[in-house]
Amino acid sequence: MTQDAIRINGLVKTYQGSKGQPAKTALKGVDLAIPRGSVFGLLGPNGAGKSTLINILAGLVTKSAGKVQIWGFDQDVNPRQSRAAIGVMPQELNLDPFFTPRAALEVQAGLYGVPKSQRRSDEILELVGLSDKAEVYARTLSGGMRRRLLLAKALVHRPNVLVLDEPTAGVDIELRQMLWDNVRNLNAEGMTIILTTHYLEEAEEMCDEIAIINHGEVVARDSTENLLTTLDAKTLVIHPENDVAKAPSADGIEGELRTDGSLAFTYRSGVTKAEAVLDMVREAGIRIRDLRSEEPHLQDVFLALTSSRPDFGAKSG
Repeated sequence: MTQDAIRINGLVKTYQGSKGQPAKTALKGVDLAIPRGSVFGLLGPNGAGKSTLINILAGLVTKSAGKVQIWGFDQDVNPRQSRAAIGVMPQELNLDPFFTPRAALEVQAGLYGVPKSQRRSDEILELVGLSDKAEVYARTLSGGMRRRLLLAKALVHRPNVLVLDEPTAGVDIELRQMLWDNVRNLNAEGMTIILTTHYLEEAEEMCDEIAIINHGEVVARDSTENLLTTLDAKTLVIHPENDVAKAPSADGIEGELRTDGSLAFTYRSGVTKAEAVLDMVREAGIRIRDLRSEEPHLQDVFLALTSSRPDFGAKSG
């Protein structure tokens, strides 16, 4: 058995155009290996191919070419086993409004062939905080409770791999914390987690490794720590003694006046030294009250690799 939870080789998906429109290739020969037991981030701007990739893993979209293995099972050779090894919490709230949460879990378990004696509906409902809503119709649940139910449905067959597609989009802080607590617990028990999100600070905090997809291709794949070190951009934040109307700039140093009155100077440490920034500030007649440095965040890496600002909170592509 492979040590990778998921192994993808040469994955291609082309959608045929309709009414004279040209065909669109959503995935262009993607190669990707996701280690077992990891929390893996799958990031990219809208339309990058993330949802297509997830739908192929879930067996909802047929690939055009390539090979996909889930928990060592080839999708083409062992489709039932590969599908049983993965659970997906979709972004869309696609629930039957006339099913109760308990009934929804029982039906989902039946679809996966889980014997009644092995079903854990009440245990899972308690895990996601829906025990007191077990017998109410899904149509009466709030948006946050529906997201909890989607997570519960993804867990009924004890998958080895759990995919979370934008799980916290539009949810409140309490639900977000509950979701991440559950993710950490499931991962600690050995479950591999794949996360897509537009909230890059979440990916930075949660993910061991990250792949960034752009225009149907993997443009970066590394540990979160290593990705953050790929940029040599530094930011020096200075709090001046007196109010300043405008931040000075120079060749290789970009100045910005922030709303709190501080001055942020961004530069490339391989080209410009921090002392040069301080010299520029002193020459501008600015007296320094306090200063601190800022390291790059995952958002900076994302923007550098995709060359576009992500539409945070919007539906992923």
